[in-house]
Amino acid sequence: MMKHYRIAIAWTCLSLFFACGLGACDRIGTSRYAQLMQDAESKSARGDFARAINLYEAALDDSPRCAEIHYKLALLYDDKLNDPVSALHHFKRYLALSPNGPHVNEVKKSIKHDEIAALTALSGDSVIPRSEAVQLRNENLNLRKELEAPAGSLRSAPEKSQANDASSKKIGAKKADRTYAVQSGDTSTGSRFSRRTKKTFATRKSLRSVRPWLFRKTELEFIEPL
Repeated sequence: MMKHYRIAIAWTCLSLFFACGLGACDRIGTSRYAQLMQDAESKSARGDFARAINLYEAALDDSPRCAEIHYKLALLYDDKLNDPVSALHHFKRYLALSPNGPHVNEVKKSIKHDEIAALTALSGDSVIPRSEAVQLRNENLNLRKELEAPAGSLRSAPEKSQANDASSKKIGAKKADRTYAVQSGDTSTGSRFSRRTKKTFATRKSLRSVRPWLFRKTELEFIEPL
């Protein structure tokens, strides 16, 4: 009985220890977040925007409370540093973390404005309407495709050349198969065959003169005697 009592007390102490530890960690995290936010706002009020941005970014995590930090960062980049590209990133992160937040309408308007500002910065100092900005983006995409097309044709040219070389080699191999090279001994064999042919014709001629009944009217057609 006493043993079970001691085990229950031990488990109670461990539970209290973990509860206190988690609470302390949470308080430490909350106090750190609050301290970073306070320091960032102080630096921003003094005009030290670079230091304020570093402090705001140090306070970022994956919790929904970071939506407000992204909103503050977007305002710094947009209003103080004139950096619409970075402002767009933080405005969009705000909408992702807080789609129904208190700054949604303002953020959506700022996103449209910063998109045009970013395209204007890429095209020069002249301010262009939104329709022309969209047209400029489409033209840039078409130009990129046209520039990539010749590279593809240049890559295909060596492949065609290799195919033509392979075809020429096959044709040459077929011609080589049809060509006969005279070997040593072929000339002597032909000479012996020619001498035998002449001898045969001479023998048949002499037989025709002696025994004409052995031949028909057609020349060179021999009839075996019965």
